[in-house]
Amino acid sequence: MTQDQDPDLTGKLTFDGDKGAGRSKWIAGLLALLLIGWMGSGYIIPAEASEDEVAEEKQSGAVVVAVMPSQAQDVQLVLRAEGQSEPDRATGIQAEASGQVVSVLVARGDLVAAGQEIGRLDATTLEAQVLQAKTQQEQATRDLNNAIALQNRGVATEDRVSQARAAKAAADAAITSAQEQLENTIIGAPFAGRLNDLTLDEGEFVDAGDVVAEVLDNDPLTVVIQVPQQALSRITTDQYADVQFITGEQHTGVVKFIGGNADQQTRTFRVEISVDNPESVMPAGLSARVTLPTGNARGHFISPAILSLGTNGDLGIKTVNDDNTVAFAPVSIVRAQTDGIWVTGLPEKASIITVGQGFVNAGDIVDPRVVEPEQVADVSQ
Repeated sequence: MTQDQDPDLTGKLTFDGDKGAGRSKWIAGLLALLLIGWMGSGYIIPAEASEDEVAEEKQSGAVVVAVMPSQAQDVQLVLRAEGQSEPDRATGIQAEASGQVVSVLVARGDLVAAGQEIGRLDATTLEAQVLQAKTQQEQATRDLNNAIALQNRGVATEDRVSQARAAKAAADAAITSAQEQLENTIIGAPFAGRLNDLTLDEGEFVDAGDVVAEVLDNDPLTVVIQVPQQALSRITTDQYADVQFITGEQHTGVVKFIGGNADQQTRTFRVEISVDNPESVMPAGLSARVTLPTGNARGHFISPAILSLGTNGDLGIKTVNDDNTVAFAPVSIVRAQTDGIWVTGLPEKASIITVGQGFVNAGDIVDPRVVEPEQVADVSQ
């Protein structure tokens, strides 16, 4: 007996008959067609080329460089040198007599006038010698007058008068010497200045010749610099110079001395600049920077980064000619400032390569792109 089989209730789930079942296929196909069309649009519908692209195509193979138009200007040439200040005069004061110090009237660092008394030595013995010399002088004067009177009466001879004259002369010399020694007990300043050192103390004994003080004359102050040989011909006496001391003070000085013999080690020449220093406010020994004008020239103001080296090692600048070819011009640096340098050797007008000069050589054809020139600093600074 055959058993009845259970009916197969499983089946495939289909949506073909549902509304919108084929919409996703159409959307996917449309997106694929749009993507293919967009990717190929550059070939099927080429975009219109821009002017810059056309220019680049014309300059195919040319290196693009940035150039700056530059116009030569008058620039004042200057010589800068480092130096230091020295006193106009300096001397040690020596005791001209021996004796005990009885008074000191000044202190170290004081300003003194010419001839001002600094100190005094004990003069008791010398005062007595002066008094004795005066007495002897008076006696010699009387003896000479008597001898002349007797000679006039015919009593005294010429020899007696001559002896009296000699005695009178000796007495005059003795009093002059005694008075000079008495004056030497007063120690005075030889010239006006500042008392830089003083070793006098009341009660101590000093010998003749001992240095007891030092006086400096710092008005005017002398600033000494060393000038190289090649710049010596551009400096003259009585020309003005700007002097900036390490303390920050700035003054105008005058060239007073130019050495006539070069230093054997450095081959430089000594130049002295005089700077007014009322009441010796600035001390000697200060470091100073001196700026001396040495003439004028026509130059271009550039950044040091623009400089290049030529094939033979010359320092120069690369420029672009009217036909877009590169040229190399050797230059000389005539003045340096904190914001740039002044150079000579270029024509009055030049198109200076500021970017890309390391990738081109003289004679190469380039694609120059003009940039605005940097503002030139004031040459008077």
